[in-house]
Amino acid sequence: MAYENILYDVNDGIAVITFSRPKALNALNGALLDELVQALGEIAVDEDIRVLVLTGAGEKSFVAGADITEIAKCNTLQAKLFARKGQAVISRLQELAIPVIAAVNGFALGGGSEMALACDFIYASENAMFGLPEITLGIIPGFGGTQRLPRLVGLNRAKEMIFTGNMLPAAEARDIGLVNKVVPLDTLMAETLKTASAIAAKGKVSLRAAKQVINAGIHADLATGCAMEVDAFALCMASEDAKEGTTAFLEKRKAEFKGGLEG
Repeated sequence: MAYENILYDVNDGIAVITFSRPKALNALNGALLDELVQALGEIAVDEDIRVLVLTGAGEKSFVAGADITEIAKCNTLQAKLFARKGQAVISRLQELAIPVIAAVNGFALGGGSEMALACDFIYASENAMFGLPEITLGIIPGFGGTQRLPRLVGLNRAKEMIFTGNMLPAAEARDIGLVNKVVPLDTLMAETLKTASAIAAKGKVSLRAAKQVINAGIHADLATGCAMEVDAFALCMASEDAKEGTTAFLEKRKAEFKGGLEG
């Protein structure tokens, strides 16, 4: 499929989706969301892709938010459908079996922060700014921000960000646990891809099992989460990767993971 609002590229097991609406600072509109769904569908069925990286085109913006020109025209029903669509797309991103890294290269506001929050972790450039400024428009976040942000940074900090609509610089976002690493803009993608490559070199079965158990277990009690871990650990031991990893360790060589379960 030819994309007009995103760029999609795959190299060495790493997919990169770049939001590309430069005149609108990569704001999310219906067309971009439709294209993102299509790309995520392609990634989900491609067994060769181990990691996904999301970033924005240009040096100013990751995603500046949802497209206000579309939101301003919405009546109550249309607003509900728009929010549901955005939530469905972002949930699909979060539910990808593979690790997803956000490389935030500028403004990540509103839907941009909500998109980044659905990734497994965030790297940011020094000029990046995070925020959920919907309150300044007389509305609230609609793509999951009121739910994911408190789970990541805590209830009180999330309330402060949402109630004020204030933007948070990258360094402060790192200090509260929203961002993992802050680097100069010109090294952001290199640093992100370095980490993505390190992850992609690991076993496919174990990566997917780890992500599934972490995401499911965080919403369960400790005993239930640990039971999930036991089952996932056992499943990993049925994989070719586990055999290769343990053999390589005993033979004092680097493991070469190829993925797949034993027949």
